[in-house]
Amino acid sequence: MKKHNFSAGPSILPQEVLKKASEAVIDFNGLGLSLIEISHRSKDFIAVMDKAQALVKELLELPEGYSVLFVQGGASTEFLMAPYNLLPEGGKAAYVDTGAWSKKAITEAQRFGETVVVASSKDKGYNYIPKGYDVPADADYIHFTSNNTIFGTQLKDFPGGDVLKVVDMSSDIFSRKLDFSQFDVVYAGAQKNMGPSGTTLVIVKDAIFGKSGRNVPAMLDYAVHAKAGSMFNTPPVFPVYVSMLTLEWLKEKGGVEAIEKLNNEKAELLYNEIDNNPAFVGFAAKEDRSNMNVTFTLADESQKEKFDAIAAAAGISGINGHRSVGGYRASIYNAMPIESVQVLVNAMQELNK
Repeated sequence: MKKHNFSAGPSILPQEVLKKASEAVIDFNGLGLSLIEISHRSKDFIAVMDKAQALVKELLELPEGYSVLFVQGGASTEFLMAPYNLLPEGGKAAYVDTGAWSKKAITEAQRFGETVVVASSKDKGYNYIPKGYDVPADADYIHFTSNNTIFGTQLKDFPGGDVLKVVDMSSDIFSRKLDFSQFDVVYAGAQKNMGPSGTTLVIVKDAIFGKSGRNVPAMLDYAVHAKAGSMFNTPPVFPVYVSMLTLEWLKEKGGVEAIEKLNNEKAELLYNEIDNNPAFVGFAAKEDRSNMNVTFTLADESQKEKFDAIAAAAGISGINGHRSVGGYRASIYNAMPIESVQVLVNAMQELNK
């Protein structure tokens, strides 16, 4: 039976990418050696790293003056790398609290200095994006989580004026066109829209290097990784390679503009069913709904066993909601075909028969 993988992460990857990646594990570039056993300093892998970085710049239309890094430690390490690199002693960091991951980022920033939560949607269980708040002009940076995987909300804009902007885009990077010149640091774990877990993409405006004035440990210093071309230590070769393949796939599909159109179609299809099927209730406020993670619950929880059986029979996997929300969560990242979304919609319609 064909499986329809709606997992929030590690998540679905294109079949073409998985095939090429599996072949490289056995024999990479006709070397008679596996990708995961060649030197990361070899010309074959350096070409992979160079191409992955170039594709990021091309697909996101990054202007001059930005470095593209592939590091380790996930977004959780970036929660502390951002303040380490941007927040001076005696400085001030501003954060927008929109869910579990922004809360973790706030906790790490508090270790480094004054951390101000300028807005929060905690009062309504994080089912909306705060609006109309003020950002302190003396803040050294403001931090956003662009897409909230657990709660299914997504920022449509990034206020803050001239204050430096740091954005965690772990679950919606490459899914929509944005003006990246407005951002100073963007980071994203690979395992949602780009590759397997094990590497983290970081996009850094070169002008911020050394901004905090702190004695930053080498492994946590953006400038060190940029100067070394993401080769300061042994990089995660397989995740970087699969990320490169995924970015190639995205380019072949027409790039970010083309995938955004498809993502809008998938989201519209699923949200229309949620709004028009009395058996289901959407969790997130309509104006703040995510195009990546669709959260919903049953109007009648006594139907859970029946719906779960229908979904399983259709080959639907990974739709259980996060324990803090309950219900269901369908993650429809870039690689999710619209045909799979239709299968889920059909299953939801079957519940009413």
